[in-house]
Amino acid sequence: MNTVSPRAPAPSFDTRHFRQALGQFATGVTVITTRLADGTFRGLTASSFNSVSLEPPLVLWSLANKANSMPIFTGNSHYVINVLAADQAHLATRFATRGIDPWEGVEYELSRTGHPILKGSSAWFECHNRSRYPEGDHVIFVGEVELCEFSPCPPLIFHGGQFGNLG
Repeated sequence: MNTVSPRAPAPSFDTRHFRQALGQFATGVTVITTRLADGTFRGLTASSFNSVSLEPPLVLWSLANKANSMPIFTGNSHYVINVLAADQAHLATRFATRGIDPWEGVEYELSRTGHPILKGSSAWFECHNRSRYPEGDHVIFVGEVELCEFSPCPPLIFHGGQFGNLG
């Protein structure tokens, strides 16, 4: 059941204020990875990750409409969501930085469908690219989890524009 409500009145705050308010919510940090048709890899840092359903196993994440990787993630059948551990802030920064090869020196193994799983991640989810929902300036991706693994360890946290951990 999809429902659409009337639009809310225009906000009384600007984008900067909204972003600062959102920054007060501590989130985990992920790197979403996939393989291109030519065999190369693409990855990006995302903190917009959440569970949706246990049956079927569904998760979501979002990507900005203007992201240059939008056609890749929209068109690929699978991707892997890597949940970063507390000692992997350098990976979050690498995969969020333009103009560098984020894969240089990064250890990974391949999933059963050939997508990169970052070594040392606290969890990973191999997802079928089930559905996408455009909302505002982002697209919400819903992935159906086909396989997942975890290694209990402290997570990487993002809060107030900075990386941290629970320790």
